[in-house]
Amino acid sequence: MASSAVQFLRLPVIASSGLAVVASGLLYFKQNELIYPRNVPVDARTNVPKPSQFGIQDYEDLQIPTPDGESLNAYFLRPSNKRLAKNITILMFHGNAGNIGHRVPIAQVLVEVLGCTVLMLEYRGYGLSTGVPDETGLNIDAQTGLDYIRQRAETSGSKIVIYGQSIGGAVSINLVAKNQDNGDIAGLILENTFLSIRKLIPSVFPPAKYLARLCHQYWASEDVLPKITDVPILFLSGLKDEIVPPSHMTQLFNLCQSNRKVWRALPNGQHNDSVAEPGYFDYIHSFLTEEILDKERQES
Repeated sequence: MASSAVQFLRLPVIASSGLAVVASGLLYFKQNELIYPRNVPVDARTNVPKPSQFGIQDYEDLQIPTPDGESLNAYFLRPSNKRLAKNITILMFHGNAGNIGHRVPIAQVLVEVLGCTVLMLEYRGYGLSTGVPDETGLNIDAQTGLDYIRQRAETSGSKIVIYGQSIGGAVSINLVAKNQDNGDIAGLILENTFLSIRKLIPSVFPPAKYLARLCHQYWASEDVLPKITDVPILFLSGLKDEIVPPSHMTQLFNLCQSNRKVWRALPNGQHNDSVAEPGYFDYIHSFLTEEILDKERQES
């Protein structure tokens, strides 16, 4: 009887240990599927809305080759009126789900209202791009997009602004830190990004908080961002972000060593709808005007 009772009492411990093993395995071996949900929504790999569906006519649908043999889908959008943001090209990196087609309305405002040229780059394994996403690969993709802008005749002399949402912010931070000495990156815009994947896991999936050390996709923005010193940075933080705690953005702002950094809070902004909050594009317009165009005029 006593032996049976002991065995019975051990069952929850055994079950708990089994769940921990399963969770550990999922986090280690399947983390790329969790971190890069490229099949969300279900048709995200096949149905990529085109700019023409939003009334944009002056654009190119591109396939850009990477140095390691992948092909990245991209949209190159031209403004009809360059009076406001003359000679500014924005390189866009989106969040970890969906595809570039889902972000065309954002690019449309940047092009039609602010007058910027925009390159929307699709990560490997997303949308119509080939390959499988991981941290190394996405960093290669980002550099490929920047190099494309630098080498294309109509944008080779432009002021380049890197714009990243969520994980796209982490991609952007790495890219700017690596390229800031070239002198052509005029600004960095970060929206609702995080300190690192390991520090994000407890918020997104609390049961796995003790397993975060198993994560081999780092995206350690908290370590890389302080290396950026010569590029102005705009922080756009949705204070009701339900996925990335707003404290991550606050800490990144405090860690930032750029001599020109701008904080803009969006009081009702959640993770995926901050872009729709009042003032969002006004903040970007002011940043482009005051930190890039006015500075250029002062130097000329």
